[in-house]
Amino acid sequence: MIAPKYVKPFVKRSKSDAIDAQAICEAALRPTMRFVQVRSEDNQAVALAFKARVLLVRQCRQIINALRGHLSEFGFVVAKGPTHVRNLVFAVEDGTIELPEMSRPLLSIFFDTHGALNRRIR
Repeated sequence: MIAPKYVKPFVKRSKSDAIDAQAICEAALRPTMRFVQVRSEDNQAVALAFKARVLLVRQCRQIINALRGHLSEFGFVVAKGPTHVRNLVFAVEDGTIELPEMSRPLLSIFFDTHGALNRRIR
């Protein structure tokens, strides 16, 4: 395999599949071309695990920020960070905060999603 950054100098004009194939062939014929090893299935699985965790952490952070934003509109403000999410959950579930009844089921979806993501991350 040839890394794309090594083939790019051999592309003569605008991008198309035929032009890319021609550039790859020309690059492969060069005696000084550096090739890249094919990754093993284990390496690909490890990369998948890292990328999946990054995605789940990002989604968890988005849920937390959405909860903080929506509840701040109702006058309930809590500090930033994942450690303060419990305060949000308890305040909504205990009825400490006066919320319209329509918003409680929607917020519970956020709570459930956050709990599911949090279990998967750890």
